[in-house]
Amino acid sequence: MFLLGKGALWEAFTKEAIRIGYSITYGKPYQESSRSTKEADAKRLLRKREGEIAEGKLPGSYFDKVRFDELADNFLADYRISGGKSLVRAECSVAQLKRFFEGMRVTNITTQKVHKYTEMRLGEGAAHGTVNRELAALKRMLNIGATRTPALVNRVPYIQMLKEAPPRQGFFEHAEFLTLIKVLPEYLKGFTTFAYKTGWRSAEIKSLTWSQVDLDQGIVRLEPGSTKNDEGRTVYLDDELKEIIHKQWEARKKSEKLTSYVFPNRSNTGRIKDFRDGWYKACKQSGIGKKLFHDLRRTAIRNMVRAGTPERIVMMISGHKTRAVFDRYNIVSDDDLKLAAAKQESYLKSKTTAKTVTVGNFSNKANIAKSSYPTDFIRWCERRDSNPHG
Repeated sequence: MFLLGKGALWEAFTKEAIRIGYSITYGKPYQESSRSTKEADAKRLLRKREGEIAEGKLPGSYFDKVRFDELADNFLADYRISGGKSLVRAECSVAQLKRFFEGMRVTNITTQKVHKYTEMRLGEGAAHGTVNRELAALKRMLNIGATRTPALVNRVPYIQMLKEAPPRQGFFEHAEFLTLIKVLPEYLKGFTTFAYKTGWRSAEIKSLTWSQVDLDQGIVRLEPGSTKNDEGRTVYLDDELKEIIHKQWEARKKSEKLTSYVFPNRSNTGRIKDFRDGWYKACKQSGIGKKLFHDLRRTAIRNMVRAGTPERIVMMISGHKTRAVFDRYNIVSDDDLKLAAAKQESYLKSKTTAKTVTVGNFSNKANIAKSSYPTDFIRWCERRDSNPHG
């Protein structure tokens, strides 16, 4: 081993490939293989590293030391620090990604490797949406690594996302909702009606406490930071919802087990957790088919819009922050299409009584039109037409 330059760069020869070494401005020395036994190749790589250091870049060998596991840890730490609301989803994505990328050098995470991962997950039967969430997590990891000081990633490879199925279009017709309510477990009836009327998310209704309810004014509030988009909301209750909330309050006063939740679980000991068994059993019993509780959210939005509520107000009630997402919930049903056809037919029929105007000889009309203007003005127009630039 011998030095090249002023104590900053050196070159070492071995029986196999030639190794080069360098340090980053008073930093820790680095060594890497030139992957060649030729001195010219080693010097060429050394000059490349010198150029990178001179430009303020970290040399390529530095990134060879970074592994996927470090990126994954930073990704989850960033989620926890920023208060991401989908931490569980992020952890699931990391667990899947580790099955393929664990221990892999960051420089080996290429577009080709990502394609192989995608093929593996699709071969396992994973849905396109699920794979896309995992690929998005990987891309986020790499981007976080690229913005660290010092950087952990020198380039983020292209990551191709899969085409996902169209968003679900399910919703309840009013008759279906009434049929379902009759057979639902008692503790879910008010809970479901509240979702049907307000379009709130399941988690928002589950976590609703009495401190958020003003019984006298008939108002329910979600505080900022407690919703998916972190914005607070206020809803004024209609008569049916007021009656339901009062009923819940009276039941709470009579109960020996006091709970702070407006819609407690079946045993009245705390918040509702997993109610899918009771929900799907009621769907089957009512004969409406397999519906999702989230279909109530789509239904509430559609009903409010059809009732004439301005869409901006509907977005404030439902908690939609962007127009693009709101439009996915504002679903058009077959009845809407039939109503549109009926309105068009009615409009066209109203036009059949309109008077028909007969267009006579154009030259005669022109002469009549001319006679209604002063002679001097008509002559001026004729001269202008014959010489438009005059």
